[in-house]
Amino acid sequence: MKIRMEMRYFLVLGCFLLSRVDLSAQTEGNRFMPADDGSAISFTIRNLGFNTGGSFKGLKGEIFFDPQNPAADSFNVSIDAATVNTGNNMRDDHLRADSYFDVQQYPRITFRSTSVSAADRHGRYTVTGNLTIKGITRTIRFPFLATPLGNDYIFKGSFTINRKDYGVGGTSTLSNQVTISLTVLAKAG
Repeated sequence: MKIRMEMRYFLVLGCFLLSRVDLSAQTEGNRFMPADDGSAISFTIRNLGFNTGGSFKGLKGEIFFDPQNPAADSFNVSIDAATVNTGNNMRDDHLRADSYFDVQQYPRITFRSTSVSAADRHGRYTVTGNLTIKGITRTIRFPFLATPLGNDYIFKGSFTINRKDYGVGGTSTLSNQVTISLTVLAKAG
């Protein structure tokens, strides 16, 4: 009788451990790292009535993505604010100053998702999350496409924010609306 109870105990324990290993493997199989090379983070804004723009580098973070289980997906990514590049060194230095991105005090711009919804009939998922610029956090929501690339993914999306909501720049010839476009290469790992 005692041997039979011990056998049941080990059988239950073994099943539990195997299920934990399987869940762990599933989670790790859905983990991706954004690759700075192969990704593009750009913005467009109107200045004196003309579209102008730039880009950022220094993409880092962690992404969990499973197209079969979007409720478990998450994005926790950031870019290096000091890498702002508009193709004009004087303008870039101005954008790094405290009245714009204040890169000395706020070196990273971050996005942390709070939810991801299933793909619509066009294959677009919707992510909701918190965008933090200059220590100010606002909730944003935008659609994105997820395209498999071997074991990796390419995520593409765009959204528009009001720069003044984040304390970026004062009154000027710039529009308040900024459109951010994302192409993120996410490597399995």
